[in-house]
Amino acid sequence: MAAQRVLVALFDGVQSLDVTGPVEVFAGAEQARPGSYTIRTGSIDGRTVTTSSGLRLTPDGDLAGGDAADLIVVPGGAGTRAGDPRLVAWLRATAPGARRVASVCTGAFLLAEAGLLDERRATTHWRHAGALARRFPRVTVDTEPIFVRDGDVWTSAGVTAGIDLALAVVEADHGRDVALAIARHLVMFVRRPGGQRQFSAQLAAQVAARDPLREVQRHIAEHPAGDLSVDALARLANLSPRQFSRAFTAEVGTPPGRYVDRVRLETARRHLEEGAFVEDTARACGYGTGEAMRRAFVRTLGVTPTCYKERFTCT
Repeated sequence: MAAQRVLVALFDGVQSLDVTGPVEVFAGAEQARPGSYTIRTGSIDGRTVTTSSGLRLTPDGDLAGGDAADLIVVPGGAGTRAGDPRLVAWLRATAPGARRVASVCTGAFLLAEAGLLDERRATTHWRHAGALARRFPRVTVDTEPIFVRDGDVWTSAGVTAGIDLALAVVEADHGRDVALAIARHLVMFVRRPGGQRQFSAQLAAQVAARDPLREVQRHIAEHPAGDLSVDALARLANLSPRQFSRAFTAEVGTPPGRYVDRVRLETARRHLEEGAFVEDTARACGYGTGEAMRRAFVRTLGVTPTCYKERFTCT
């Protein structure tokens, strides 16, 4: 494969980590496999830009200059809230000629404004997903994954998810071993699969207002293998099962059974990511058998526990 030309768009208000994360991944791939990627940064008119944190970045040149890019990377940041019309126009005119286009975090807003996400599935930082869906109704916004690939357009969630996206691109181009070597170099355990949730079950749910229900939430997280039936949790909260179910659903935003399922699944995923055996994980997380856990994984994640674990095994 000929060297892939990566062009990273810079603009005022860009998030610096959205730039440097993917750049470090592609630079690492070039070191591991010389001739794999060339990297160039560009801005409108080639001018120096100021990041959202105040850092000043000097690009390699004008976005419109240089050779055509194989991969255009559009970072996020506060500067995407009112995107520069010239940058949006450049994307609209240039991106269709690139082999791939990718956004990090709120860079998805610039892609959407350029019409590049129309009738496509995409993601962004969970905090901004609702705004993306409202502003661009032709985009199918998925708030769950850390990155999404829809054909030749890739979008990712916030900040560090841009590294995961870049690692996925490297894996697609040069194989898993190269991507794993870069992940280890960056002191990441391994590339997270795109379907991994952006945030945990505890963060996704609300924290209950009343102490007894908060205690139930803590108990579920600390004892996933225990008796977490509605009756048992209701006794812990000193409520009748009916009162408990109503109160928990109202304050946490999800029924207790569903909350337990999410916490168990999340705990099982963490165990597998750390190298635990499937059967041991099933017992430790309240599934009882590997088959029961397999059904839960396939139903929710679309992969078996064994396949999920393999994604996190450095060999």
